[in-house]
Amino acid sequence: MAGMQVVVVACDQDGNVDLADLEAKARAHSADLAAIMVTYPSTHGVFEAGIRRACEIVHEHGGQVYVDGANLNALVGLAAPGEFGADVSHLNLHKTFCIPHGGGGPGVGPIGVAAHLARFLPGHRAQPRRAEAIGPVAAAPCGSASILPISWMYIAMMGGEGLTAATESAILAANYVARRLNEHYPVLYSGPGGLVAHECILDLRALKETSGIAVDDVAKRLMDYGFHAPTMSFPVAGTLMVEPTESEPKGELDRFVDAMIAIREEIRAVEQGRADRGDNPLKHAPHTASAVCADEWRHAYGREQAAFPMPGLRAAKYWPPVGRVDNVHGDRHLFCSCIPVAEY
Repeated sequence: MAGMQVVVVACDQDGNVDLADLEAKARAHSADLAAIMVTYPSTHGVFEAGIRRACEIVHEHGGQVYVDGANLNALVGLAAPGEFGADVSHLNLHKTFCIPHGGGGPGVGPIGVAAHLARFLPGHRAQPRRAEAIGPVAAAPCGSASILPISWMYIAMMGGEGLTAATESAILAANYVARRLNEHYPVLYSGPGGLVAHECILDLRALKETSGIAVDDVAKRLMDYGFHAPTMSFPVAGTLMVEPTESEPKGELDRFVDAMIAIREEIRAVEQGRADRGDNPLKHAPHTASAVCADEWRHAYGREQAAFPMPGLRAAKYWPPVGRVDNVHGDRHLFCSCIPVAEY
C-alpha cells in the first residue's frame, strides 16, 4: 500500500517481543498505527509470555492485532488464540491437522476475527450479501473441498483428548531434543525453566570461528547419517531449527540426536587439529555410493568414516544421489539453456 510504513519490533534475550520497545514504537507511531503481527508460539520456539500485554499496547494506540497461528502443534487443547486479546488469527491446517506443508503442498486454514471485524469478512455470491463485506477472495467460500475432509477426519478420529495428547507430545519431543543437544549445540532461545515450545533453535554460529565448519556443512553431513536437515538459517542465520512434531517416536528422536552428537565430535576433531580444516567429512559431505566405491580416494579421512559414521548405518543406509555442489554458483552466474539462434 502506498505510504505504508513497516516498523520492526525487537525481541528480548528470551526470544519474546520486547514489550518496552513495542510500547515506545507504538507511542511514536500512535497517529498512524494500523496493526501488528505476532506469531504465537514465536518462530524462535518459545511461547510469547507477554502476548496479552502486547495486544493491550497496540489497542491503546488504536491498532489491531493479527496473531499468526503458523503452527498449532503447541496450542491445540492447551491454549485458545481467542483469549490472547487479538483481533484476527490465522489457524493453519498444515502439519497440525494432517495437511502437508512445503514443497508446493496445499495450504489452507480459517481466519478467525473478533466480532467487530466480522462484517468486513470476504463475501461470496453463494452466501447472503453483507453491505460492508469485501468481494470474494476464493472461488470456494468454505475452502478446498479436496483438503478439508482430511483435517475433518483427523479431528474426528483423534477426538479432544487425542488432539491434546498430540500437542503435549509435540512439546515434549522438542524439549527432549533441546535438553539432549544443549550441551553440544546451545539452544538459542528458551522460556521459563529453560523450556521451549514446539521447536528449538540450535546455535552453530560459534563453530565456524573455531573449526571453519558452517551450518550448511552440518546440513549436508546429516545426509550421510540418513537425515534431511532441519530448517536451516531461519529465523536466525547460522542455526538449525528443529521441529520434531508429535509424529516422531522416541527411537527416531534418539537416532537424530545421536547423529548430531556424532557430527559434533567430527567438528571437535577439526577444532583440535585431529582432522584437516579443509579436507574432512563435513566439508565434502554428502558422500555418494559412486564416490565411496571409486578406485581413487583422495581424502585424508577413510571411506568408512565417510559412508558409515555410525554402526547402525551398515544395516540401513541411505545413499545421497548426488554429491556436493556450489550452493550459490547458479545464483551468481547466468546460464542460458535456450536453443542457439543458429538452429532457428
